[in-house]
Amino acid sequence: MKKQHYSKFAVILSGLVLVGLGALTLNQTVSAVPEGSIAGTVKLSGTAPHMKGIDMSKDPYCVKQHENSPVTLENVVVGTNGGLENVVLYISEGLTGNEATAVPSNQPVFDQKGCQYIPHVLAMDVDQKFQVTSSDQTTHNIHPLPNAMTGNIPWNKSQPPGAPPIVTSWKTTEMIPVKCNIHPWMHGYHAVVKGPYATTDKDGAYTIRGVPAGSYTVTAWQEDLGTQTQKVTVATGKPAAADFTFKAK
Repeated sequence: MKKQHYSKFAVILSGLVLVGLGALTLNQTVSAVPEGSIAGTVKLSGTAPHMKGIDMSKDPYCVKQHENSPVTLENVVVGTNGGLENVVLYISEGLTGNEATAVPSNQPVFDQKGCQYIPHVLAMDVDQKFQVTSSDQTTHNIHPLPNAMTGNIPWNKSQPPGAPPIVTSWKTTEMIPVKCNIHPWMHGYHAVVKGPYATTDKDGAYTIRGVPAGSYTVTAWQEDLGTQTQKVTVATGKPAAADFTFKAK
């Protein structure tokens, strides 16, 4: 009897182990499904507009930072082969579930360097924490100007040399202009979107990562040239392509 009892127990135990291993394997298979991406370029068609030089004579410190490299406005920055820099790409339709509500944990940085905002356009997700820092040895103030009707609250904070980062977030989607009351030539944007996003580099290239399989509308936003949209289908673990071309004004 004892031998039969042990034999039955061994069979049951073996079955439980196999079930457990099967569940673990299934879980690993599901979690290992790779997400896709959307990549492409954004270019300018036509003659790039002339960007005026910046007069920083109001602050000798700022002048000194650029004595060997004069700077211009950055409303439309065109790189090699007509690539448009500082264009924000984001998914405006099609996101569902966790992808539509998740908030990234990384904190993008909006630095004040050489009396300019670096980067000129900082993209971020709704409720995503970001930092405003200063690499300059002169006092700045950061003055974002959201539309109060959207739910984002305007603020204006001074940041002297050596001050700690300002860490904050925005509550809703909006393209928010930012200025400095001390240095009137300083301007940039906080591009607040929902879901995965990307910003074009100096060649106009971008990649939106972490996109689940599905059909989406991708929007490209440029501060002076407006917006364009494009329908895209992303396959599991594979990149989709979406190229945009803006016409020069």
